[in-house]
Amino acid sequence: MADSIARKALLLALAIALPAVVATYLSTAYELARAVSLVLGGLLILASWLLARSLVWRINGLTDFVNHLLDKNAPRPQLPASDDEFGNLARSLSRMAPQIEELVNRLTTELTRREAILASMTDGVLAVDARLNVTFCNRAFIQAVGDHGPAEGVPLIKIVRDPALFQVVKQVLDTGVAVHHRLQLSTPEMHPFDIHAVPLASTSSPGAMAILHDVMPTERLERVKRDFVANVSHEFRTPLATIQGYAETLLEGGLEDERNRRRFVEIIQANGVRLNNIAADLLTLSELEFGRPGPQPAPISLVDALGGTIRAVEPAAHLMSVHLRAEPIPNVWVSGHGFRLEQALLNLLDNAVKFNKPDGEVHVQVSDQSQHQIEIRVSDTGVGIPLEDRSRIFERFYRVDKARSRQVGGTGLGLSIVKHAVEQMGGTVVVESELGKGSTFIVTLPKTPSPQGQS
Repeated sequence: MADSIARKALLLALAIALPAVVATYLSTAYELARAVSLVLGGLLILASWLLARSLVWRINGLTDFVNHLLDKNAPRPQLPASDDEFGNLARSLSRMAPQIEELVNRLTTELTRREAILASMTDGVLAVDARLNVTFCNRAFIQAVGDHGPAEGVPLIKIVRDPALFQVVKQVLDTGVAVHHRLQLSTPEMHPFDIHAVPLASTSSPGAMAILHDVMPTERLERVKRDFVANVSHEFRTPLATIQGYAETLLEGGLEDERNRRRFVEIIQANGVRLNNIAADLLTLSELEFGRPGPQPAPISLVDALGGTIRAVEPAAHLMSVHLRAEPIPNVWVSGHGFRLEQALLNLLDNAVKFNKPDGEVHVQVSDQSQHQIEIRVSDTGVGIPLEDRSRIFERFYRVDKARSRQVGGTGLGLSIVKHAVEQMGGTVVVESELGKGSTFIVTLPKTPSPQGQS
């Protein structure tokens, strides 16, 4: 009985204490779980941060490698080696680096070459984008349309003030069809240009390119050729007509005219000599212009060459009452062909005498300009050359006073021969003149050492 009561008392005590025990256990378990969760969370955060830092470091390494890939001067960073995806990417980039560098070098070289070619072209080159903004233009184009400051990125209308050129480029952009046109741009020189404009539709950004070819030299050359043919025909026609006329006169009875027949024959002879002189001068000018092979240049004594030509024109100067005055000639030497130099000097002196005034003067002066150049000045007291004619007097058959030139027997080729002969020797010839007071022709020639044994 007592045991039964004790057992019931124990069970009753356990029943009363069990909730408290369970509550304590649960509280302890919760605190433990909470602590474990905090530790695990902290460890997870730390692991995540370390992983993120590692990824950022490796990504930054790849970024630096790519950034330095195109910089030849910067040292290329080393990529970290690993067996994961980043390692595979790093090894792929390392293999691609030499190929990319070679490709960039080739593109840079090609771009530099093209820019050099376009910049050195004598034709103007213009490129615009779809909005008609200038993307490229070379120096020749700037010289053609005028310098208005930096051009790249600037609207074309601000660079090209000529509406015709603007319309041509705009037409190519609108239609996508190449245009070839000749325009005379509104420039100070008013040069005509052949313009060839094409679309750039094959590029990533549409645009157009125009090539401007200055045809002024071609037109000038064509005009010179036409003038030359006309002048040659005219120069030959006059003496030929005279010869034909007097020959017919002699054949139709003039041979029996004892008083005039000799004069007729003399006129025929004079015109035949004139034709021969024109032909000879044309042959000489042709040889000088086309540089036909001849004897090798040799040292020429200026004392001998100039002294001989002065003596050659003294009789003509005496007949025309023109006084020749030559200052002492320095003992210098030039390199060239003695016959050509004498021919050039003879033409200058002969013109100075023929186109002088009665009792006029021809003054010859030689000055030693430097160690490398000599200057010859042939001055006269003639009527001078008008300003508008000075730029053309060295052209073939060009005469300032046509009537007087033919009267004194000039062929119109003398000064052309002078110019080409002097330039063939590496020199220059210019003229200074004042209307009514005379002219001065200045020949500058390079000096050469005197031959051995000469002084």
